[in-house]
Amino acid sequence: MPLPTLDTLDVKNKTVLVRLDLNVPMHAGRVTDATRIRRSIPTLQYLIEQHCKVVILSHVGRPKGVDLSLSLAPQVDLLSELLWDRPVGFAPDCLGNTARLAVENMQLGDVLLMENLRFHPEEEQGDETFAQKLALLGDVFVNDAFSSCHRAHASITGINAHLPSAAGLLMQEEMEALNAVLTAPERPLTAMVGGSKVSTKLELLSNLVEKVDKLLIGGAMAHTFLLAQGHSVGQSLSEPDMTPTAQVILEQAKAKGCELILPVDAVVARDFRKQAPCEIVPVDAIPQDAMILDIGPNSVTRMADAMAASKTVVWNGPAGAFEVSPFDASTIMLARQVAALSRMGTVHSVAGGGDTVAALTHAGLAGQFSYLSTAGGAFLEWLEGKELPGVAALYASEEKRTCSA
Repeated sequence: MPLPTLDTLDVKNKTVLVRLDLNVPMHAGRVTDATRIRRSIPTLQYLIEQHCKVVILSHVGRPKGVDLSLSLAPQVDLLSELLWDRPVGFAPDCLGNTARLAVENMQLGDVLLMENLRFHPEEEQGDETFAQKLALLGDVFVNDAFSSCHRAHASITGINAHLPSAAGLLMQEEMEALNAVLTAPERPLTAMVGGSKVSTKLELLSNLVEKVDKLLIGGAMAHTFLLAQGHSVGQSLSEPDMTPTAQVILEQAKAKGCELILPVDAVVARDFRKQAPCEIVPVDAIPQDAMILDIGPNSVTRMADAMAASKTVVWNGPAGAFEVSPFDASTIMLARQVAALSRMGTVHSVAGGGDTVAALTHAGLAGQFSYLSTAGGAFLEWLEGKELPGVAALYASEEKRTCSA
């Protein structure tokens, strides 16, 4: 069954509940990175053009009850600006008479932002009654919050059961991009995986060795694999208790014909600070009093060559401690390689995950990959091969609608 999309849903002149993910970085009451919001603007614009009452539902943070420091009110002006100065209303609650009257007072083509869904604990509890009350505010439901679809929260999985539903344009775009690289990719398919812990990406690694031709491992998780190979990693961040698991993944990759590429040299230092004195050493000669903070130039060359020999590259996680110079060097060099290959059209590249987006933004290359996912946890769980509750709810809604037609 195909994903229900906006072009399959009758929204004209309707009141449309739109679930967005406005949980973006903020400082002193101002949004500091509006990328995710900008990516949902085409969905809002489409609904405005269809003369809808556009009612935005979203969350920010993890409040314990009402916490005005986590109010969505500061995002009203930004939304208005991104919608070419269209006025955006604000309702100080997403339920009750306040919400109902705010919707009733809207004109066709108006946009209204509801207050933080998570001010009600029932949202994160996935409460069915809460979802039903939300559904009473609209005629149809559009989910454009793929980045929240790994959460079985009321607004993500519950509203669908009560209203005709579809994916928004951003969610459709995200799913098509991820399906393209894991379902029917052009091969060779290479995955770059970084980050700090094997334990947090165990399912991802296990799924990828079944699907990719080459798996490149950087970041601190590579240290655990080096331990599994018998190397000492000095004072480096690692998970010694995960070495048996790392060994299993190494053996699994060999059995599946997946070439697993680990660092062969490393940048080490005694202090983790900006411009700390550092040196490049082979991975079999890590000083006992030093820590690995980046992969070395020979490792970068091996990984860059693997990427150049690929048709598709998936990236999740930095290669080193990119937040602090000079330990951002390998991540920047590899990102430049993928960006160049993408521009030439020889590689289709997809990157995602919070640290990944931050690293590529730091490198000034976020816009030069074929596709950059705005999802964090949902991107990771999709790569792990998991069914996302929010996606499953959309399919269930479409199946119910089809059977009753």
